[in-house]
Amino acid sequence: MSEMKEMLLEVVEKMLKDKVEKEDVDVLEQGQWGEDLWRLLEENGMINIAVPEDQDGAGGDKEDLFAVYQLIGKYAAPIPFVEHTLANVLLNEVGEVAQQTLTTLHIASNVEATLPFVPWARHAEQVVVVTPEKLIVYPLADARVKETTNIASEPRDTVEVTAAPAIEVTLDNATYKQLMKLITAATLIKTSGAIDKAFDLTVRFSKEREQFGRPIHRFQLVQQHLALMAGEQAIMNVAAENILATLEALETNDIGYARLRLEDANRVIAASAHQVHAAIGVTDEHSLNQYTRRIWSWRDELVKADYWKKELVQEVLASTTDIWTALTASKQTQNV
Repeated sequence: MSEMKEMLLEVVEKMLKDKVEKEDVDVLEQGQWGEDLWRLLEENGMINIAVPEDQDGAGGDKEDLFAVYQLIGKYAAPIPFVEHTLANVLLNEVGEVAQQTLTTLHIASNVEATLPFVPWARHAEQVVVVTPEKLIVYPLADARVKETTNIASEPRDTVEVTAAPAIEVTLDNATYKQLMKLITAATLIKTSGAIDKAFDLTVRFSKEREQFGRPIHRFQLVQQHLALMAGEQAIMNVAAENILATLEALETNDIGYARLRLEDANRVIAASAHQVHAAIGVTDEHSLNQYTRRIWSWRDELVKADYWKKELVQEVLASTTDIWTALTASKQTQNV
């Protein structure tokens, strides 16, 4: 962690508080995006937090950048901040220079000319494509883009690539797995921010909403939902903190187990939040659904749970110890 982290988070959160209200997130429903917010972050150097100084960046580390991802999720910022900055992290990981123009990210099983569900492609100038064998950067200036969205109305476009790669790097298996860990970390951390906000909205609503002459948070059933949500929020916050603390190494597959645990957290948080809010939570007038729709959408994008199920099963099968030791060996305290 660099010394600039706390100051950085304070500055970014102030910007997001000032610039992102429910109405600003709603612009995505009309096919717009937070271009003013993007320019503000760009002008203040936030887009280049983790870019090395010799590449005209701020020279921060991954922990600085990924901590900001939690704020992006917490405020549902309608900009491709995570995609652009994460793409540059991946480029630096394979020895390439970070891109200064807006860049997005896509994962594919092999190299293809048609790329489905590319985040923010309509606004990007290039896309970083990661496959098990290669990392490729395609220019998008002449690409054919069919505009579609996920259920949170965030751009997820189909791109037909027409230009030759600007960058093409061959990946070994270890490097590919490292990139998958970084992408998974970004998804988990930004989702934890959305989980925080969904929980906060639900607690606030339960205190303000009254039935039968008292706030609904005093009813046992509502308390049960809040207790379940509090547990899941705490688990994902600890997972996010642990991932942030180990980003520079990522030597174990702990992040994979955290990603699988996120599946349960997503389900409980979204279901309980909407149970407490009832019908109002899905209306345009209320902001809860802006966060639960993101929780659901991000769950099914980029590195999915199935990837980690296969990786973790292979890890256990390859181990020479029993399954319990394989799962807990790195957590054991020696010589107590």
